[in-house]
Amino acid sequence: MGIAEIRVMLGGVSRARASVIASRRDFPAPYQVLTMGQIWRKTDVEEWIREYRPDLAAE
Repeated sequence: MGIAEIRVMLGGVSRARASVIASRRDFPAPYQVLTMGQIWRKTDVEEWIREYRPDLAAE
């Protein structure tokens, strides 16, 4: 998933805020870096949200 999908999972934060969160040391490392940008595994992002933003975790 890209930063746009991460924005949605984080409750619709701005692109800039999602980028700041994605660059945190505790955020999962990108799965790959493409010309269009970084991509992450959905399961890694979901796990991070469950641990650090439990109020946003899907039930």
